[in-house]
Amino acid sequence: MNITVMMGGTSAERDVSLASGVRIVQALRRRGHVTTPMDPAVGVLSEQTFEQLTHGVMRREPPSLEQLRRLERTELSPVLVTLPAVRAADVVFIGLHGGFGEDGTIQAMLDAAHVCYTGSGHLASALAMDKDLSKILFRSAGVTTADWLMAPASADQVEAALGWPVIVKPSKQGSTVGLTKVEKAEHLEPAVREAFQFDDEVMIERFVPGRELTVGILGDEALPVGEIIPTHELYDYECKYTAGMAREEFPAKLTKSQRAAAQAQARRAFRALKLEGYARIDFRMTEDGTFYCLEANTLPGMTELSLIPQAAQAAGISFDDLCDRIVQLAVTARGGRGR
Repeated sequence: MNITVMMGGTSAERDVSLASGVRIVQALRRRGHVTTPMDPAVGVLSEQTFEQLTHGVMRREPPSLEQLRRLERTELSPVLVTLPAVRAADVVFIGLHGGFGEDGTIQAMLDAAHVCYTGSGHLASALAMDKDLSKILFRSAGVTTADWLMAPASADQVEAALGWPVIVKPSKQGSTVGLTKVEKAEHLEPAVREAFQFDDEVMIERFVPGRELTVGILGDEALPVGEIIPTHELYDYECKYTAGMAREEFPAKLTKSQRAAAQAQARRAFRALKLEGYARIDFRMTEDGTFYCLEANTLPGMTELSLIPQAAQAAGISFDDLCDRIVQLAVTARGGRGR
């Protein structure tokens, strides 16, 4: 098939997306597909530029706001779906993270242009990106999630409704960008200001102590449950994308009933948001065995350290097969021109 891989973009997760995109392009080429890398911020990438990216793009910190704003001024989004690399593709593999790549915007544009693409549709993508709406839908579907408030909220309101500590984070962001754990009332307002730099809505959520678990969904299949054991207290940006900063165990050391419960909750969350293709659902498990759903990731990372490739590997699915299956799921769902 003729596949265009969208990678990079202008969100705070740009570097993660570039690293994911490189691996996706390489995997699809090994499977015999004609694959074109494209960065919505700059257009189709030359083979020379792509080769340079293969030597590594990840840093310990996300791009600065100044860097992102410079990229936003050059973004090709208004004309993106008119470009030959998009119009002529049998499938567009969306390897973007955050921003307009994950919030349903690019999906709506591709739908309007009748272009087949991977992952969830525009409505589901928008719902999953909005953590406030996601949690409302999770609860309506019987998926347990921590109590929360939306900013602005005073320290007294937070203490009365949630207690301390709390997690303050942008409502529509990923990779823990702009996220802070707040343990004292006097630290609340600075954390909210920090989160507002990355989004126009900020969530204040009760902190759930416990084990960090994740469940990948591929088609109708719940992949093996994984556990993340970071070197920091929180599984932050540095721990996610720096080798040696976290240990992942697939499958997680859980009882049979715990594994089944986590997978059932993940499938329920997947259906509640009307997700398609693949996704990753993240949880905290408390000492009493209760699973609290943190969020759903509709375009999970595909880097060497990312979780869904590790979950797939634990299920006997190689990275190349994982990428190919994601493409085939898109073709089945949206009628791509090639099979």
